[in-house]
Amino acid sequence: MKSALAPGIRLITSFSRDSWYRSFILFLTFLFYTAYHLSRKPISIVKSELHRNCSTVIRPADLNVTNNATWCDWAPFDQDNYQTLFGVLDNCFLVAYAIGMFFSGIFGERLPLRYYLSVGMLSSGLFTALFGLGFYWNIHSLGYYAFIQVMNGLVQTTGWPAVVACVGNWFGKGKRGFIMGVWNSHTSVGNILGSLIAGVFVSSAWGMSFIVPGIIIACTGILCFFFLTPLHSMWDLSEQESGEEEPLLQNSPHVDRTINGAISVEPQEVAEEHSEAISFCGALSIPGVMEFSLCLLFAKLVSYTFLYWLPLYISNVAHFEAKEAGDMSTLFDVGGIVGGIMAGLVSDYTGGRATTCCVMLLAAAPMLFLYNYIGQRSLGTTIGMLLVCGGLVNGPYALITTAVSADLGTHESLRGNSRALSTVTAIIDGTGSIGAALGPLLAGLISPTGWNNVFYMLISADVLACVFLSRLVYKEAQGWCGRAPRVRG
Repeated sequence: MKSALAPGIRLITSFSRDSWYRSFILFLTFLFYTAYHLSRKPISIVKSELHRNCSTVIRPADLNVTNNATWCDWAPFDQDNYQTLFGVLDNCFLVAYAIGMFFSGIFGERLPLRYYLSVGMLSSGLFTALFGLGFYWNIHSLGYYAFIQVMNGLVQTTGWPAVVACVGNWFGKGKRGFIMGVWNSHTSVGNILGSLIAGVFVSSAWGMSFIVPGIIIACTGILCFFFLTPLHSMWDLSEQESGEEEPLLQNSPHVDRTINGAISVEPQEVAEEHSEAISFCGALSIPGVMEFSLCLLFAKLVSYTFLYWLPLYISNVAHFEAKEAGDMSTLFDVGGIVGGIMAGLVSDYTGGRATTCCVMLLAAAPMLFLYNYIGQRSLGTTIGMLLVCGGLVNGPYALITTAVSADLGTHESLRGNSRALSTVTAIIDGTGSIGAALGPLLAGLISPTGWNNVFYMLISADVLACVFLSRLVYKEAQGWCGRAPRVRG
């Protein structure tokens, strides 16, 4: 009897095969992009080892030292302009990533996603490991490390359009915001794991801080090659080949059941599945792509400025030690996870992706102002303000790069052509990556004039992000008032 089954078994068997396959794809893509972020993080951890305070380091007795102040540093980062050199490495990655993202989506639409993603992760593992091998090969050339960062930035662009396309192909619009909000926590998980792994080796042999993450992402690339199924229709095909009559995905637009239970595929739908990949200009012409892309440019500018400068700000203003400031800054990411999930839930319920983003961005502006003025008065205030600011800043960023990108990549104007998803995702995230490169750069130029001016810059960016969404917000409001059909994106 079914009642005699163990509760856990009853729970497992309550899920259909469709649910299991969707969960499996969600888990795989989560794992893949966690590995991408895990391999990006070591550079921020290793910087403190490349240039250290040598007066606090015990010098080996047999070491012949010519400069007592920099004997423990790794050339060329032993110079006084080491911060500028670190900035060069950061911008080499970010600028290459921003430029490459616009081309990555085009390639992703024309190549099998499984192969494209596998090669991308294997290549990323190679270049991540090559940076660490500079330690063992005793390389002291800035050009070498800058070249590795450029190449790594380019190959890392294979990840985001591909994984969003996979998830978008498997999940409909009904709960897409919530599902992708939870799924998008892979960025924070990857950052945390990358920090922990790099921290294990950084003091003894910093090269392993890169080599181990490189091996991990390369292994996930192999996993991708053997297990990823980017389209749900591929499961249908495998079921047909095995002789089973029941369609795997009941909601698949490419499958219809005849009277005798056999599976038939409409010729017109097959043509849609194999339609030509959309052009770059064609993707730009999809309603909402330009607006959300420009909004993300300024939203990501704010998010990445916090990512690169928040620990230093906390250390300078609240006078925390470097490690304490770094630990405290992770609260911003914790708030971002909650903000991304809440943004997805609200936008699913209301159907207003643009309005959800705009409200959160408008609320973020005064919260940033308050955090700058009262956020460091006490430990409790600091924790609370970081969580709130993280949620309001990263919530719209997470929603746009996930659910909004998937919505626009499957927009009704495409008439069933699902091959636009990767290109649309690349355009939106590529434009946002320009802001990711500009934000830390502007903060570095403005910060000598005072932290207040940095926050004014961030508040202005939030307001500009809202301005670019104003037309879409007005359109959604008309839909709610019954004056126009309510359509996401």
